[in-house]
Amino acid sequence: MSLKVGDIITFERTFTTEDVELFTKVSSDEGSHHVTPDEQGRLVIQGLLTDILPTKIGVNNNVLARTINFEFLRTVFTGDTIIYTVTIDQFEKQHNRTRITASFVCENQREKEVLRGDFLEVIL
Repeated sequence: MSLKVGDIITFERTFTTEDVELFTKVSSDEGSHHVTPDEQGRLVIQGLLTDILPTKIGVNNNVLARTINFEFLRTVFTGDTIIYTVTIDQFEKQHNRTRITASFVCENQREKEVLRGDFLEVIL
């Protein structure tokens, strides 16, 4: 994939109980809200699990993250589908690297913003 300023990349993910259980095991984030279902049978998704997906742009383009800023706005639960919209704000070549700056907004299936932020990545 070739990135350029102004590109908008959108993808989505529906979080499952298995996602939370696996992330709990790896992260040791065992807060009761992550391991005990609420009255609707849902678990709260760990913030770090929710926020890792905007960096998918880097994964798909073989880049290294340098700086990531997140603002958590709403709780995400198992069964929620999160739509990630990433906008490439800056793409510039610097010596033997390329610097990418992007911003993102994440909404749930009810079109409510749950997370937003920005990141700086470098292509080596």
